[in-house]
Amino acid sequence: MADSSTQSIQIDATPAQVAAVICDFVRYPQWTTAMQSAEVVEEYEDGYASQVRFVIDAGVLMDEYTLQYEYAEDISRIEWHLVAPSKMQKTQNGSYDIEPVGDDASEVTYTLEVDLAVGMLGMFRKKAEKMIMDAALKQLKGRVESLYPRD
Repeated sequence: MADSSTQSIQIDATPAQVAAVICDFVRYPQWTTAMQSAEVVEEYEDGYASQVRFVIDAGVLMDEYTLQYEYAEDISRIEWHLVAPSKMQKTQNGSYDIEPVGDDASEVTYTLEVDLAVGMLGMFRKKAEKMIMDAALKQLKGRVESLYPRD
């Protein structure tokens, strides 16, 4: 059974800057620790990725999977779901919600729901989810703020 987890972080960049980094999938391996590769396999007419194939290696967790993406018109919400079950996942649904905070900061809320194909005890699963989400948000913050430094 899939459980949903949500975490937020404030990033010192505009929502457009945050969205630009999130949507630049092919560069994920440059700043996301476990990401081995990311390849856009389909695009919408406007150039945004509709399907992206990922290969991850997080030590004990190795997987290859494709996600289908959808975007709010103003890119304030980016959501995805797993196209087909993978070696490690039955389902994955997630989203980034990006809200402005003042003139030059954003609150990013990351929601993730994963149903693993392998068994994992509840307490270990929750700890793993928290670690994955913490790392994802901190790495996103680091990448965005390094590309768009404040004076």
